[in-house]
Amino acid sequence: MEIKKAEFIRGVVGDDYSTKDNFPQFVFFGRSNAGKSSVINSLVGRKNLVKTSKVPGETTEANFFLINNSFYFVDFPGYGYAKRSLKQRNKMIKRIFWYIESSQKRPETVFLISDIKVGLTDLDLEMLDILKKNNHKVVIIANKSDKLGKKAKEEKVKNLKENNPGIEVVAYSAKTKKGKEDVLKFVESSL
Repeated sequence: MEIKKAEFIRGVVGDDYSTKDNFPQFVFFGRSNAGKSSVINSLVGRKNLVKTSKVPGETTEANFFLINNSFYFVDFPGYGYAKRSLKQRNKMIKRIFWYIESSQKRPETVFLISDIKVGLTDLDLEMLDILKKNNHKVVIIANKSDKLGKKAKEEKVKNLKENNPGIEVVAYSAKTKKGKEDVLKFVESSL
């Protein structure tokens, strides 16, 4: 699959995740600082479609990006560490959980982005548990794989697969784009 067109459509702060065209949605969740924005930018082949920041937790809304005029990438705010008040962070997490559990618009696939060196945090595991309970198709994108040697990377991916049976895992590097084709195959197979 080749992404030829990608454009920002809108940001959602409330709970209306529907679109007039009703195109499929592919959602990106992840801990703040796992590299969500960089992953999306590398998938679409653009450096700054999704704004990246040196400060974790900058995204405060669900941003919709129309891809090839036929489906959406939806970038949700990162959970976990953020330079926000506890009240604001809890509000963002509640919004994510509401989307997973109650939104009438279900994503085709949820891409859970983690830092391969850090592994899945308690918040990631809680997110996975809620996604599984609500029967969402999940793919773990183990980002920043370029920072590990081949053997260490293979071991991390093996552990992720063993500890999360039934969930696909892709070793990914937003920097080198290694793993991009694997992720896009998941998108293509869901359309």
